[in-house]
Amino acid sequence: MTTAIKGSPYAQLSWAMMKTGVLGYGGGPSVIPLIRYEAVSYYKWLDDDEFGEILALANALPGPIATKMAAYLGYRLKGWFGAVVAVLAHILPSSVAVVALLSAVQWLSGSAVVQGMIGAVIPVIAVMLGVMAYEFGEKAVKGLGIYAGIGSFILAFGLLQLVQLHPAIVIVLFLAYGAFHMRMSAAWKHRREERREKRERDAKAKGQGGVTRGMD
Repeated sequence: MTTAIKGSPYAQLSWAMMKTGVLGYGGGPSVIPLIRYEAVSYYKWLDDDEFGEILALANALPGPIATKMAAYLGYRLKGWFGAVVAVLAHILPSSVAVVALLSAVQWLSGSAVVQGMIGAVIPVIAVMLGVMAYEFGEKAVKGLGIYAGIGSFILAFGLLQLVQLHPAIVIVLFLAYGAFHMRMSAAWKHRREERREKRERDAKAKGQGGVTRGMD
């Protein structure tokens, strides 16, 4: 079990982002489960809902998603300087490692040992992404309802894989739909509560009228 780094938020932030930068093999998407573990499960800097919202916004913005997530976490904890610290802690270790290993890259690319390591880590990354996708999908179904949630999954898959629409456009469209859906749900809930309160008032008035007639 990993031991928490005690001390200042800068030390925790640097250690967390350094681990995600070094261990996040496979590019931005493979780093997201690691960042989620550090930020949500381990240090509890934010909850799953906020992480999902920031992940969606980061996907819609240009640039590497992992550095955007690191910058947000740093800014959330310690402002602009925290954002700089988080980004540097995330990118510097792997950058130094790439420079150090550059002279041996030809040998490493053809090494059977390295190929075996790559083949072994790919299933782990796939499982981590699958678990995270399932948890976010479960939250989407709870928030939108099962029919709207499943419909959204099918529509997103069609737009991304069949129509091949840019992911940023798909994210913006679904953000707009989510805002509209929540607003309509709130309005519908408000009207339902008003109707329920009106029925209760009518029933109470009718009961009081019956009591009055009985006394007469």
